[in-house]
Amino acid sequence: MEIMVNTGKAVESDRELMEQVEARIADSLDRFSDRLTRVEVYLNDENGDKPGSDDKKCTLEARPAGQQPVVVTHKGATLEQAYEGAAREMTALLSSRFEKQQHVKGGESIRHLPGD
Repeated sequence: MEIMVNTGKAVESDRELMEQVEARIADSLDRFSDRLTRVEVYLNDENGDKPGSDDKKCTLEARPAGQQPVVVTHKGATLEQAYEGAAREMTALLSSRFEKQQHVKGGESIRHLPGD
């Protein structure tokens, strides 16, 4: 699973931030690493220099092998809140999606069982 971190113009990015975000996303999505080819992280400050609450945004785009990408977005007062929230949301989404794929229709039927 490859993780790519991208930042908007209003976000001051440094090596420490990139490593921190990458480590958190990798830790969060580790159990899906064999099913994901790539995860793209987009960090942005929607208000730029202007004050405002919940103006930091993190969008995660995960690409499951052989499937369409899935996307979640989370806003927070800080970049950390934004990417932590997005990581939680993506974990929940992927858990649900992969669980549903394992429990598809067409399983064994109870209709063939003898009645009482």
